Amino acid sequence: MSDATSGTTVHHVDARGLHCPLPVQELSRAIAAAEIGALVELTATDPTARIDVPVWCRLQRHRLRRITEVEGGWRFRVERAR
Repeated sequence: MSDATSGTTVHHVDARGLHCPLPVQELSRAIAAAEIGALVELTATDPTARIDVPVWCRLQRHRLRRITEVEGGWRFRVERAR
């Protein structure tokens, strides 16, 4: 799927119902499989993901573009930077 505003490929990861550390592990797999510059959207319901995903992005040097609150959780948009 492409992001209509940039033409960048967006990969979606549904981690709803998964508990720590699985949402971050799923994000890590998706980022590793994506090309540099691609966006990965992770949807997670585990409350610790709200803390873990931004920390993981900073430590791994990927760009956290957006956090959106969704029903029962959050959607994180991450750009693969390296």
